[in-house]
Amino acid sequence: MSASTSTIVPVASASISSEIPNPDTRHKHLLTWILLVFSVGVVALTFYGHDYYRLGQAQRALSPKHYLLKPGGVVGINLGLLGVVMLCGIFLYPLRKRWRWLQKQGNSKHWLDHHVVLGIAAPVCIALHSSFKFRGLAGLAFWLMVAVSVSGLVGRYLYAQVLQDIADAESILRELQAENQRQTILNQKDLRRILPTLPGSGRVSQWSPLMATLFILGSDLARPFWITRLRVRTLGIAAGIRSILTVSGRRDIAFEEVIRVVRKQALLSRRILLLSHAKKIFQLWHVMHKPFSYAFAILALLHIGVAMLLGFL
Repeated sequence: MSASTSTIVPVASASISSEIPNPDTRHKHLLTWILLVFSVGVVALTFYGHDYYRLGQAQRALSPKHYLLKPGGVVGINLGLLGVVMLCGIFLYPLRKRWRWLQKQGNSKHWLDHHVVLGIAAPVCIALHSSFKFRGLAGLAFWLMVAVSVSGLVGRYLYAQVLQDIADAESILRELQAENQRQTILNQKDLRRILPTLPGSGRVSQWSPLMATLFILGSDLARPFWITRLRVRTLGIAAGIRSILTVSGRRDIAFEEVIRVVRKQALLSRRILLLSHAKKIFQLWHVMHKPFSYAFAILALLHIGVAMLLGFL
């Protein structure tokens, strides 16, 4: 098998390869369904209780929905229990790194994705459980949980910048560059003009972690714009818009493959160049994320214990 066939799937074999079960594809579908079901549930509950959530604390007791939506109500308490289950699921990911039998279960990247999804869903669930009233110990725990969730999203983004095997990454990059040289759809001169220019390794080595972070974030934000420019310049405005909206015919399949290769080449080149910085930034984030997580866990346990002692359950 040649280098090009290892990176570009021929159109003729696309239907055959799509029939083979792909764990990553199944994982993405599962996450999509989880987020969709959860989002529908949140929107439905928010729509049902929006008039209750807008009331003051004293007025809520007079609402016919108070029995259901208060923190100790039928819906509220079950949302709290669901939030506790989610929190337990969140801490399974760090435990996986220490328990050998858990390490054999599934893919580390998939575990991380579920960890992030639970980290997003849990604050929403707890906010509904508290009926959007954040006071005292529970309020402190909630806002700390929000900080942990935001930090987790940042960590997931940084994790994607850290290459696990630099040798494999460089080999893939050479294959992508060779594939770009062979394609005839895009003019090489225009391609070099449109592709982002990376700074030299000597200059990058002098950057601070903050400078490297800003460059990574800026290049990711700019990528959709230069991809759009590439589409419009090559296909024209009308066809470029159709391509962006994925309303493209069979004649655009080859072009979309080139776009995929160009995008991956640009991303991989940047990750290799900034690998040392990305590792340092990720380690720094990890040092900051763990204390917030443990502090939140302690406050959450205290809140649950107080609620049980006072008979709110």
